[in-house]
Amino acid sequence: MNISDISDIEDLTPAERRVWEAFPLGEGVDFREDPDEDPAAGASWGPERTVRAEVLRAMLLDGPVRDGRTAGLKVWGARITGVLHLMYGTVGHPVRLRSCHFDDVPNLYGAQIPTLVLTDSVLPGLTAGNLRVENVVRITCCRIRGPVRLAGARITGAVFANQARLGTPGEPAEEPLLQLNHAEIGTDVWAEGLVSHGQVRLNGATVGGQVNLHNAQVLDPGGTALHAETLTVGTDVHATGFTARGRVNLSGARIPRHLSFAHADLSNPGGTALRASSCVVGELWLRDAAPVVGEVNLRRAQVDVLHVPPQVWPGRVWIDGLSYRVLAPHLPAEQRLPLLEREAEGYLPYAYEQLTTAYRTVGDDAAARAVQLAKLRRHRRTLPRHARLWGYLQDAAVGYGFRPMRAAGWLLLLLCTGTAAFALHHPPALKPSEAPGFNPLFYTLDLLLPIIDFGQEGAFAPHGWYQWLAYLLIVMGWILATTIAAGVTRSLNRQ
Repeated sequence: MNISDISDIEDLTPAERRVWEAFPLGEGVDFREDPDEDPAAGASWGPERTVRAEVLRAMLLDGPVRDGRTAGLKVWGARITGVLHLMYGTVGHPVRLRSCHFDDVPNLYGAQIPTLVLTDSVLPGLTAGNLRVENVVRITCCRIRGPVRLAGARITGAVFANQARLGTPGEPAEEPLLQLNHAEIGTDVWAEGLVSHGQVRLNGATVGGQVNLHNAQVLDPGGTALHAETLTVGTDVHATGFTARGRVNLSGARIPRHLSFAHADLSNPGGTALRASSCVVGELWLRDAAPVVGEVNLRRAQVDVLHVPPQVWPGRVWIDGLSYRVLAPHLPAEQRLPLLEREAEGYLPYAYEQLTTAYRTVGDDAAARAVQLAKLRRHRRTLPRHARLWGYLQDAAVGYGFRPMRAAGWLLLLLCTGTAAFALHHPPALKPSEAPGFNPLFYTLDLLLPIIDFGQEGAFAPHGWYQWLAYLLIVMGWILATTIAAGVTRSLNRQ
């Protein structure tokens, strides 16, 4: 096919002719005067480096080919005028338009393209919903003022958006700036160093490999910065050093390995900063992250390893139904328990049981007991005032059964007190002729231990102040015996 066969295109300019002649050979055309020049100034480029979009469309859909050569569009540093309209078109050749300046938004909706490379280019936007790409899509280092619409795209390879700049600082975006919702990506999504002044949308997307947002910035204050509900990835989501201004929504996501927000900065004052409810995640990391500003919602999430230092948690969290196997780093229970006090729904027994299980998993039984004691104390605050008294007595006596040595201390103190008092003043015998010899130690034991009888209590009857002391020892003995029995029963039930 030659130029004269295309009746709807006027005579080609010298710049267009260079591209047309290089196309069937798969060779590149470089219009740049300097490899470091800025394509943002492309609006001022003259006809010597301007190519009409309709010429590119004609080449891609029905352009010249040469036997024995692989045709392809490969251009650097061109100004592309008009709309590159490939809607529903089938392109059999790779498209590589690097460091180019687009006057208008390309329309690739529903098109089929082997490879799409727009690296370092400047565009007002990109419409490519339902795009089909056999290899990769590259918008690396692009500056794109408007939305990149790739919703529903099917890309066999990867999407590269490293160092891309989307939107305009200070101008609210009317729609998400990077739209990959419901897209199917065969391998990875790479967006290291991405800066987006509006929402990045990945909800419903399926990524065969990983999503890499290392050192990316997504800025949508007061809105949803990263919208990735029901995202499914094959391996990891790396968001190390990630900065979000606005909500990060990962509700229902499936991430079998790492969801890493290590060294991240998540902020959404007055709203939810991180929502990962109903997620299934291998390991969730917020290691060395800045304290989260805003709420965190992890309700009903399932995490194998939860690596979050206590200082990262905000003042309000939602952890109802959160399950995890291991907490990292391993810390004393006293440093983990304050999080359970921040639960937005108040007292949740399950949260304490989950923390107890995590400590038992790593063999820290002392910390597990401390959590259970804290649970009972927290539950006590939910009871009516008159019902708290018995709890206070159990807590003071034996720590609800988790402090058994405390009961031994009380018994020893009362035993010493009673023995000393009755050694100084022997109570008179009820029947002197039948009474055994008085022993202040065993007399006190008779009073304290209701199920033991040494024959002392029934043989002697103290008077006055000593009678009240005997009553006190009997009452305290019953209280200690009952609380110890309750503690033993609770311990057996746990086992």
